[in-house]
Amino acid sequence: MAHPTQLGFQDAASPVMEELLHFHDHALMIVFLISTLVLYIIVAMVSTKLTNKYILDSQEIEIVWTVLPAVILILIALPSLRILYLMDEINDPHLTIKAMGHQWYWSYEYTDYESLGFDSYMVPTQDLTPGQFRLLETDHRMVVPMESPIRVLVSAEDVLHSWAVPSLGVKMDAVPGRLNQTAFIASRPGVFYGQCSEICGANHSFMPIVVEAVPLAHFENWSSLMLEDA
Repeated sequence: MAHPTQLGFQDAASPVMEELLHFHDHALMIVFLISTLVLYIIVAMVSTKLTNKYILDSQEIEIVWTVLPAVILILIALPSLRILYLMDEINDPHLTIKAMGHQWYWSYEYTDYESLGFDSYMVPTQDLTPGQFRLLETDHRMVVPMESPIRVLVSAEDVLHSWAVPSLGVKMDAVPGRLNQTAFIASRPGVFYGQCSEICGANHSFMPIVVEAVPLAHFENWSSLMLEDA
């Protein structure tokens, strides 16, 4: 999860988020190179009194500074489109979970099971135990098996919400009357935190998302216990 004074992204916990981080570094390096070149040209033009007559009127240099930006844009667009299609790809999910946004909590329903569902509320500050995070911890976590394709169906009961977990590279709007879907694969076990990312009212800041990725055997034990309690 994020920590104070952090400048970059959270550590990737899914293959798609790893691709997004690589694309971010790729695009940022291009921005740095362009910024350095432009700064050098500005400093050179301001600091020298010499004039090159071949730069004042040159067809060749005009061709270069027209073609070069087009090539750079293509180098940015191609990997961007590739990741865009990867994020929309949903191949044979092992588990489907329906996440419903409410004012101001989330409810989860494991649709592959007959009666496995629960509401997930934020744990109040006064009820936190040592090691839990303020405004991020919930009373019921969304537990998923690691290294398995998970499909999440996202909708809302009342107003616009947004189901987002940055370290998994997932963000999907929850719209009343509309069922959106997204997918992710948790590449390692862990607890991953997110929050509603759409301003949804007075307590918008108080409806966190907690995804816990566990080995498949642990997930089966957890689901059995949840079904027994239901």
